[in-house]
Parts: sequence; structure tokens; C-alpha cells
Amino acid sequence: MNDSTVYLNGEWLPLSEARISVLDRGFIFGDGVYEVIPVYRVSDPALNVWRPFRIEQHLARLVRSLAKVRITDPFNEAGWCTLIEKAVTLHVSSHANDTSCLIYIQVTRGIAARAQVFPAHSTPTVLMMANSFTPPSALTREQGVVAVTAPDARWLHCDIKSTSLLGNVLMAQYAAEHNAVETVQLRNGELTEGSSSNIWVVKAGRLFAPPSNHLILEGIRYRLLEELAAEAGITFEARIITEAELRAADEIMMSSASREILPITRLDDCPVGNGRPGPVFAALYAGYQRMKERPLSADEGIKIDAKRLAAQ
Repeated sequence: MNDSTVYLNGEWLPLSEARISVLDRGFIFGDGVYEVIPVYRVSDPALNVWRPFRIEQHLARLVRSLAKVRITDPFNEAGWCTLIEKAVTLHVSSHANDTSCLIYIQVTRGIAARAQVFPAHSTPTVLMMANSFTPPSALTREQGVVAVTAPDARWLHCDIKSTSLLGNVLMAQYAAEHNAVETVQLRNGELTEGSSSNIWVVKAGRLFAPPSNHLILEGIRYRLLEELAAEAGITFEARIITEAELRAADEIMMSSASREILPITRLDDCPVGNGRPGPVFAALYAGYQRMKERPLSADEGIKIDAKRLAAQ
């Protein structure tokens, strides 16, 4: 385990020293929510400026998740941005060669006596940390990845980015035990999502995704890929996708913060389409990279000049 600096309940301290009570409801019940924000260094390394990618959308989803489980948001947007700026600055100061990192935020209902009913009074527990990550390699994108399918046996509030992830954990383990990188889940013969990704289907040059409802977590890339499809002239439709349509797809893709967009070229030991990444994936991936590299605008969110901040 690395000993990076993390934020916990108002303090910045080494990860090895971070402690919570055994009565924290996040530990006892998984009573909390989380968010993961990718951060990229802009293309000119001399500037040492970093972009939290789609930060407004990530923070908006965090606010929605907190509201749905009725945990008081401990910060406003400016407060969250200040913490994120500090977390990235500390990470960059000790990981000078990194070109990307992930900000992990977790908020639980806090410490209370062990009872399932909400406590009358509690203070949310807030954790934030930055971790190194490397987007998928060119070889992985060129070859695509393997996925398997399994029934979706999770609860009916998958739209909440909850820390109660046992169902997802079991599906991730299922994929690992079958030499796959993802489990594509099906509920009553219809596609929902992966264990930690949204799933996309292409047929005859058209892009499809399951509807954004309580059965999936709408990833931040869900709306982004919809935008990129429009820019590329690719027809997109959100609708119910049957298992038969999934298995007959010309292309299947997965998207998430850490994997960006990846082609799935084998599903349950069968090739997807011709077994190679397709043209729709290529167009969306290129658009994604352009979006990451676009010039910073004045109102985009926060800009991080790590050298300047580290000197303060």
C-alpha cells in the first residue's frame, strides 16, 4: 500500500495513519456514496496544468447520490473543487512522472450506534484521495478485450453511486475467474451494464445503450459518448437492448472513468462482429481524446498549476 496523503474529516494525513471508527455507518452498513474523477495533465508538460475531466458532471452526480440516500452534502461545489485541487497538487508533488490520476471521494452517514434507522444526529465522514492510473494501452485498444455475461442480481437502485457494491464485486470476480476484464449483466433477458462500466452496442453503424433509469448507474461517459456520437454523425438511441441483440452486435464497447472507452471483441468465448474493434469505436475514441486535449476555458471548472500551488 502506498503512503500517499489523503483527506479525512478535515485533515490531510498519510494514508497509513487514516482511521475511522468501527461504528462508522459506511463500515457497518455500506451507508455511503462515492465518486471517481479522472484528472489529466494537459499536453504541454512545461505548463504542469491538470484538468479534472468533466468535473461539473461528476460533482453533480455526487450531489444527486447524496440527496437520494439523504446524506447532507458536507461541501458546496467550490468547497469540493478546493479539496480536489489540493489532492491533485499533493499527488503530483510525489508522482512527477504521472500524466493522469483518479480522485476518489467517499461520503458516509458518519458514526452512530449500530441501528439500521438513520441516527437523529450524525456528521458525515468524508474521504478523498488521489491514485495513479494509466488509460488502456494502444495494444489493448487494437485487440479489444474479453467479457462474459451473467444475470444481474443487484438491487433496484443502481442509479445511486453507493458504496454498497457487493453485487458488483461478485461480478468483477466472476469476470476475473473466467479470464475476462468485465462481466456484462443481463436482467430478465435485457442488457443493463457491466460490473463497473456502461455497455454500448453497435449495429449497422448505429449506437445503442440501455435507457438511463434505476437499473443502471449513468456513467459520466454516458452523456459524453452521446455528444461524441452526434459530432461524428453517428445515430444514437437509448432503448431496451435484448440479449439476442447484444449477441448479434457488430461492435460492443464499455466505458468508465479509468478505462475511458474500450472495445469488447469477445463475449462468452464468441467473437463480437469480426472479432476486431470497429469504426464506431474508432470514431468515439478519437473524439474522446480530442475532448481531453481541448484548450482550457475560463469557466470550465478548476485549473491546476501544480508547481505554483506546491510553492505556496
